Amino acid sequence: MIDSRHTEAAEEIRHANALVITAGAGMGVDSGLPDFRGNHGFWNSYPMYERLGLSFIQAANPEHFEDDPHFGWGFYGHRTNLYREAIPHSGFRILLDWIKNFDLDYFVATSNVDGQFQKAGFPEDRILEVHGSIHHLQCTVPCHHNIWPNEAVYDIDETTMRAKNVPTCPKCQRVARPNILMFGDYSWLSKRSAIQEENFDDFLQHNKNNPMVVIEIGAGSAIPTIRHLSEQLGQQQQTNVIRINPREPQIRAPHLSFSGGAVEILSQIQDSLK
Repeated sequence: MIDSRHTEAAEEIRHANALVITAGAGMGVDSGLPDFRGNHGFWNSYPMYERLGLSFIQAANPEHFEDDPHFGWGFYGHRTNLYREAIPHSGFRILLDWIKNFDLDYFVATSNVDGQFQKAGFPEDRILEVHGSIHHLQCTVPCHHNIWPNEAVYDIDETTMRAKNVPTCPKCQRVARPNILMFGDYSWLSKRSAIQEENFDDFLQHNKNNPMVVIEIGAGSAIPTIRHLSEQLGQQQQTNVIRINPREPQIRAPHLSFSGGAVEILSQIQDSLK
């Protein structure tokens, strides 16, 4: 259903010069990807971990790559396969159409590690992945500071959540790990994300006096990095936030909130833009 808020959101987009897309795990739900909301949300997606009595935080612990790398790669190898197979939903295309049709300067800031924005056609140099990417690897030690593409093939025994093979560091031949910031992580190499952050800062500096709209999609409050970024940007003059979230859409006026998923709400705003 279209209401006055959709029209208001459409007008914000129509009159903006720049667009920031901030996205959390909920962005991937319409592509069939899990959002891992709470232990039960995680276990619904990975019932084998409920049988093992492990939470998402425990499964995503970097210590597994040192203590039991086949178990560590059981989780991350399975996710790698899942993200490789996923097809970005139509909401990504709607956002790209707005960028093109309204000649918007733009940037993506996401806590997702799934690479779906790149797969949907967003350029690499327009994306900030604040927690890294599953599609890149690093040495677990690390013995050096190189980050390289994740091209390994993963065969997972889903009854035990163990990988039959694990990638290794090309320099020291010890186990490699995803270049992802995990829970209690002291060895994550942040170089790649730091370069992305510099690009984002340059974008913000270039657009500091321009009307900007921030479209936040699927960013929850459990790990509020993306929500805080959206709200921080929304404090700037001529910047308005559109928050899209099925469970936690609340945001202070004059910013706009929509309770729903990415495709549903973006399609409704698109209808208003027509």
